[in-house]
Amino acid sequence: MRSDPAPRSVRPRLAAIAVVGALALAACGSEDAPTVDAPKGEPQAVANLGFPVVATRNTTRTATNDPAVAAAAVARAIYSGGAAETQARAVAIVDQGDWRAALAATSLMAPPLGAPVLFSNGADLPDTTKDAIEALRPAGSTAAGGAQAIRVGAVGRPSGLRTTDIDGADGLEIATAVDRFIRATRTRTTNRVLIVSADHPDFAAPAASWLAKSGDALGFVRGDEIPPSTVRLLRSQPKAAIYVLGPTNVITPGVTKALRRYGTVRRVGGADPVANAVGFARYSDGAFGWNINEPGHGFTFARSGEILDAVTLAPFSASGLHGPLLLLDKPDALPQAVQRYLIDVQPGYQTDPARGVYNRGWLTGDISRISATLQSQLDALLEIAPVRNATTTSETAPPPTTEPTPPPTTTRSTPTPPAPTE
Repeated sequence: MRSDPAPRSVRPRLAAIAVVGALALAACGSEDAPTVDAPKGEPQAVANLGFPVVATRNTTRTATNDPAVAAAAVARAIYSGGAAETQARAVAIVDQGDWRAALAATSLMAPPLGAPVLFSNGADLPDTTKDAIEALRPAGSTAAGGAQAIRVGAVGRPSGLRTTDIDGADGLEIATAVDRFIRATRTRTTNRVLIVSADHPDFAAPAASWLAKSGDALGFVRGDEIPPSTVRLLRSQPKAAIYVLGPTNVITPGVTKALRRYGTVRRVGGADPVANAVGFARYSDGAFGWNINEPGHGFTFARSGEILDAVTLAPFSASGLHGPLLLLDKPDALPQAVQRYLIDVQPGYQTDPARGVYNRGWLTGDISRISATLQSQLDALLEIAPVRNATTTSETAPPPTTEPTPPPTTTRSTPTPPAPTE
């Protein structure tokens, strides 16, 4: 419970930009995982997560551009396996060559399955995926009929594990098949469907984090048409609550008009990929949407144009601090929309930071995708900071700072209300 948070009307002071140490910079550019000796009696897999880590006060980075390595790293960070409570029940294996199928597979991380995505190269399992499965030792999911691995599409079959298959001719068909599979594993009480563009992965990327948390149905549209697979999905959910992610030049008004025959339609997002992700992070419509408009949350950060990075980070949105994906459009510059949003939700304190709430960030990619300086800027915006208001006295105000003057701040934004029904 927050016993000493800053008032919502008070803007936190921007913290100084942190400096990432030389060792961290070196690790960013390395694809060699550091080796950590396991405690006596523990398997090496428990101590060595199998990827280079770069950490600041409030951020952790999986410093690799290889999606198979990144996905394995994230799965092993979440399911560390040191106790029964942290052992995975199942994993989902999907072809990294089909981003649409990979995006749909993120729903398998939601309860009751809790199956993080690992990648296959077509029918071949990379060594990093095999190593991750060995380290995770999935126990078997009761909801999936005891399966330890869920094969999504025509992917490699891990040896020695009980498997179950989700088949489809392409990513669009697989999205509908994933929904059928999830419906068979639990009694779903919602009829929500998230619609994304099959032609614009940057605008579809924020769906990954929400699907991992909610397990909602995912449907794809193309151009001005609703593909047959999505029609079947919508027909299976009468009077669906349909949410369209992206602006009108990505998913046209003609498509939303056609969607209305299957249920209510609301549009969420923004005009460009960065604003689209921020808009989705703020959005709320009843039980749908992140509604993250205050401090105390986790965030994942990925480069736009790298849809598989969004998929690999998705399990963090269903565990730990549970939070949305934000996109960065350049390796060394913080988008204004992201800066304004993080300022708006930055934690603050008036007397004791130990009584405050905290934000946290996970990143993926090496410094060619997200520079060390940009990671440091994100760290500063996630840091809890002292605040002042009109009632603060000289006795309670924090001492003067010698830190660099922060950049100009903007007025706290108003949370995005639900979009009108289309």
